[in-house]
Amino acid sequence: MGHEVVIDRRFRGPPASANGGYTCGLVAAALGARAAEVNLRVPPPLETPLEVAREGERVALRDGETTVADGIALEVVQLDLPEAPPLHLAEDADARYPFFDDHAFPACFVCGPDRRPGDGLRIFPGPLESSPVMACVWRPEPEFAGADGRVRDEIVWAALDCPSGNSAHHFSRDDRPMVLARLRGELASPVLAGEPHIVIGWAREREGRKHFSGTAIFDAGGGPLAYADALWIELREED
Repeated sequence: MGHEVVIDRRFRGPPASANGGYTCGLVAAALGARAAEVNLRVPPPLETPLEVAREGERVALRDGETTVADGIALEVVQLDLPEAPPLHLAEDADARYPFFDDHAFPACFVCGPDRRPGDGLRIFPGPLESSPVMACVWRPEPEFAGADGRVRDEIVWAALDCPSGNSAHHFSRDDRPMVLARLRGELASPVLAGEPHIVIGWAREREGRKHFSGTAIFDAGGGPLAYADALWIELREED
């Protein structure tokens, strides 16, 4: 038998649906996995009881008969990571976040500029000079961590979402909104509340409406803590 989860409106991405990375983190937690591949099948609903069901090696998140997301555990995630920029350059890049005044979902839990400190994660990667990488510094609020100071896994998965999408959007120079379709991520080491972390995102390739990109979280010294590759889909005009 499965159990139910309800995604609070606080953790929204678009106005009427949950942040994709946060949802992926719920599936990864149900898998009991540090590395997982999670596919988002439909926009994850808010304030709705969702069944967490195990189907062999797969875990599905369901809204009635509709599969919202499903995922499998992985041994590792193979991903070529760019080198983390020095902390001071990542801090400088914060001010160049290109979506402060033109954001498709300004109340997004992760990267929405309308979210107040302590309410959202406020991860705002800006382009590095002469580089295909975007970066920022993130200091997780203590409320997002357990008693041991480690940021909760679903919050780390959320933080792995938007920088990849921001980068895909910025470097493609396409104005159409995108939504996360798949996140293949690994939480390799703890992310600690209150500590400065370097977050980067980078575009990898594009196939029509499909955008492939990556994201990573490093400690202040440039050691990788968590990383993911992502598939983003441009919305059609009728969407």
